[in-house]
Amino acid sequence: MSKTSTNVKVLTEGAVVVALTVIIKEFLPHYSLPQGGSVSFAGMVPIIWFALRRGPRAGVEAGAVYGLVDMAIGGYIVDPVQAIIDYPLAFGALGLAGLFRKYPLVGVTVAIFGRFLAHFTSGVWFFWIYAPEGTNPIVYSAIYNGSYLLVELVISAIIIFILDKRQLLKIYL
Repeated sequence: MSKTSTNVKVLTEGAVVVALTVIIKEFLPHYSLPQGGSVSFAGMVPIIWFALRRGPRAGVEAGAVYGLVDMAIGGYIVDPVQAIIDYPLAFGALGLAGLFRKYPLVGVTVAIFGRFLAHFTSGVWFFWIYAPEGTNPIVYSAIYNGSYLLVELVISAIIIFILDKRQLLKIYL
């Protein structure tokens, strides 16, 4: 198979993964928090799965594209730097799962933790005003972002575990 046809397949698969993530995150039932963030049923799995299959570069690129799409269809932006951190950077971090192709659950953990770090940083830097009076913004951001991303981590880890046990992470078209 030529390098061009492989690149086209990866690009096409990435586009499908981004579309599937949009469908899961936007159109299936989910729980949204008041200042952003949500828990969906496996909303991050398509990008993580793609990163585990195609590697970190393709995963980061697909995650960043999803972040831009998410920002375009309903992002909450207070500053250009915050927009970059909370959308393409945070979702691009999901591609870090591709660094751990032999250890998919470690990949899921690293991916979600990378996303957490981006949202945490944005929370401390830009959204500290939502912290209850007397609450340290670092603690507030950690609890707020950790609350929904921990649930996303558990859901994603369970589904990736099942996909791995059924050897569905190793499908190459």
